[in-house]
Amino acid sequence: MSTSAEPAPAETAASAEPMDPEVRRQRNLRVSDREREHVIGLLQKAIGRGLLDLDEFTERTDVALAARTRGELNTVLIDLPGLVHADAPAPTPGYSAAPSPVGSGERMVLQGKGSTIARQGRWVVPAELLVRNKYGQTKLDFSEAELTSPVVHLELDVKWGSVSIVVPPSGVVDTNGVGELKWSTLDDKTGTNGRAGTPRFVLTGRVQGGTVTIRNRRGLFGQHGCC
Repeated sequence: MSTSAEPAPAETAASAEPMDPEVRRQRNLRVSDREREHVIGLLQKAIGRGLLDLDEFTERTDVALAARTRGELNTVLIDLPGLVHADAPAPTPGYSAAPSPVGSGERMVLQGKGSTIARQGRWVVPAELLVRNKYGQTKLDFSEAELTSPVVHLELDVKWGSVSIVVPPSGVVDTNGVGELKWSTLDDKTGTNGRAGTPRFVLTGRVQGGTVTIRNRRGLFGQHGCC
């Protein structure tokens, strides 16, 4: 009977190796609010690519907002192709301490059915958004959002639901591109439809059996926030 020990599996041997001190130091570096916001922007990209659903996005956003170190922040990106970053101080592909440059081809998709979709506070807004909600409510507050483009194109595909939109005091809207309103109402309380100015929110799409209300922050959510 042989008494020689079998070699340990490669993964076991690798896990037993001590972590490089520099890697450990980088993972333990504290992260800033700017980095957390950037990672949330990457998660929003993942929704647009079909890599995450809304529930996963919400869960990972909560983790990102609570993250204290780079190692903790990286956990929300680790399984997303093209969005994984190394725990290093220098910018790497897919991750940077600077805001993500969202190109014109990027689109955020907010989708729900019989549910409430809400975005408010500090969130990253790409140049294009698609809201697809049936039998639910959609509440979008852009007053404190980080806009990546002076013009935001917002496409609506809403059936039997409501959409509430808050724009910054200097913002203007253009609702002329909403091609179909069927058993629905569109109420622009900003009085800026078609005017020049930035940021500019251009609405397109269709609404069936629903309502769209556009207001300034004060008057819709008041001092107690959304909902």
